[in-house]
Amino acid sequence: MNTAGSSEARAEGAAPSVRRSPLRHPATAPSAVLAAGAAGAVYLYRTDPHDPGHLLPQCPFRMLTGLLCPACGGTRMVYDLMHGHFTEAWLDNRALLLASPYALVLLGRWAWEGLHGRRWRPTLSPRAQVVVLAVAVAWTVVRNIV
Repeated sequence: MNTAGSSEARAEGAAPSVRRSPLRHPATAPSAVLAAGAAGAVYLYRTDPHDPGHLLPQCPFRMLTGLLCPACGGTRMVYDLMHGHFTEAWLDNRALLLASPYALVLLGRWAWEGLHGRRWRPTLSPRAQVVVLAVAVAWTVVRNIV
């Protein structure tokens, strides 16, 4: 190895190699979310949220108010989907079931961009934010009245 050549290269202005942490890679966060989701799915597949006595968290909004939040029933919905009970999943949470494909596309795009070394941060316009909030509030009101 020619040490004189490498010191000459540094002396001529070449930047020393910088070692970056793997935690800073754009694929780290989506990979961690996918891994946690897979672990949660394995646990959920074997734990029926319809039965009492499991270690699944309860909805804090429902515990405080006694009302269903927009996402209440989501855990039961995923369990029912994993077991092929599509009608029961629909009854657990219709709005969340309809939004799930969009959420999965966003997760897939985030992972794809990260694996290709690019950071991806989707944004919603203020109008879209109002629509999402309005749908969530309307769904909460409707499901607690009916």
